[in-house]
Amino acid sequence: MSDDSPRPPSRRQALNLLGGSLAAAPVLLATNASAQPQPQPGPAGARPDIEDPRSKYPQPPFAAQQQPWPGLAINMNPRPDHGESSYVGSGRLAGRKALITGGDSGMGRAAAIAYAREGADVAINYLPAEEPDAREVVALIRDAGRKAVAIPGDLREEAFCRRLVDEALSGLGGLDIVVCNAGRQQSHSSILDISTEDFDATMKTNLYAPFWIIKAALPHLPPGSAIIGTTSEQAYDPSPDLYDYAQTKAATMNYVKSLAKQLGSKGIRVNGVAPGPIWTPLQISGGASEGKVVTFGATAPLGRPGQPAELAGIYVRLAESDGSYTTGNIYGAGGGQGNP
Repeated sequence: MSDDSPRPPSRRQALNLLGGSLAAAPVLLATNASAQPQPQPGPAGARPDIEDPRSKYPQPPFAAQQQPWPGLAINMNPRPDHGESSYVGSGRLAGRKALITGGDSGMGRAAAIAYAREGADVAINYLPAEEPDAREVVALIRDAGRKAVAIPGDLREEAFCRRLVDEALSGLGGLDIVVCNAGRQQSHSSILDISTEDFDATMKTNLYAPFWIIKAALPHLPPGSAIIGTTSEQAYDPSPDLYDYAQTKAATMNYVKSLAKQLGSKGIRVNGVAPGPIWTPLQISGGASEGKVVTFGATAPLGRPGQPAELAGIYVRLAESDGSYTTGNIYGAGGGQGNP
């Protein structure tokens, strides 16, 4: 090797060269990153993927309105949102088979729409007078590509409740979700205004019917099935004018917790949903006075009543297999009023 041949760098020189290369790397990365398209910020504080819950739905005052019991959602002003246009499924209940009482309107309708769009076949029960609402739900279930079974009838009759389960089993080819949602609510300012017939009708709709239905369905429910009851904020904070209704909702909360303990060993989960003030036909068909309808939901911290669509995801969560360790629980949606 001649004296003027290039000499290999010393150890110190090699380390210096390596350090310089590493120091330059972030500059190169930053330069490359800056060449990529960056999201453009919107107005200060704006997030297109977040909705303000206070203004998401109509706020009181509402138009004074009353309908004969049991009332129709299609005639309400404003019409309730059950998720008809907004609920998007993702296969969370694929292949499941559900029976929902009171599936024509309110939370039952929201659950039916959500279940169908999550991949379940659905049977709904309703009173014959609610047929116009029920026809819309059946169409929405079928539009989702799922089987719909419509079973009108009065839940205050034990024989019908047994037939309801039989027809749901036959029409769906099985059953693994039972949602006892149908309810009767009539406002009375005094216990003296409640007749024995009124009291009996509320008890049979809200308590006897779930007893009869669950009893008839239980022998057919495989492990992994879900039973869901609809209770209420009235179970925890009863209104003076809903004396009989509030009792049934406290009892619903209790039967959920009792049955969950009884049926856990069979692999069947039992849970409940406790709504706050929700805009449904219950309110405008005797469940609230005309004056209270005008201001319905105004005292909630969010300043408005809830919509049935806002509870659909709870009914899905309580039915899906990912909720397999949830049983004996009450899930609330009270608009900030402090209950479950």
